Amino acid sequence: QVQLVESGGGLVQAGGSLRLSCAASGRTFSSYYMGWFRQAPGKEREFVAAISRSGRGTHYADSVKGRFTISRDNVKNTVYLQMNSLKPEDTAVYYCATDTQPYGTMWPPLRYENWGQGTQVTVSS
Repeated sequence: QVQLVESGGGLVQAGGSLRLSCAASGRTFSSYYMGWFRQAPGKEREFVAAISRSGRGTHYADSVKGRFTISRDNVKNTVYLQMNSLKPEDTAVYYCATDTQPYGTMWPPLRYENWGQGTQVTVSS
């Protein structure tokens, strides 16, 4: 099983940038599709971005397309989320997760597991 730890959240003004990191334990990180999600207060968790095992394939929610970039480093067992042009509506707890199985064939994945504890992102207006 993979354990995930997110970091990099914080308080930023609208228009600013943050880079989130998600560090994975274990030697199977590169075998999983990875995803970022977020949950704002009083709202359901929503998909943000996904990345393929090699990193060459990416998929984004329409709300972040063109502003956020997902990437991964399979040597460092880490997936990143570069967030630019942040808006107050991006305020949420951000989580990373893995596909439900290594070498999964569904792209982008429909379900995720091994959720991290989350990192808070707050964007002030």
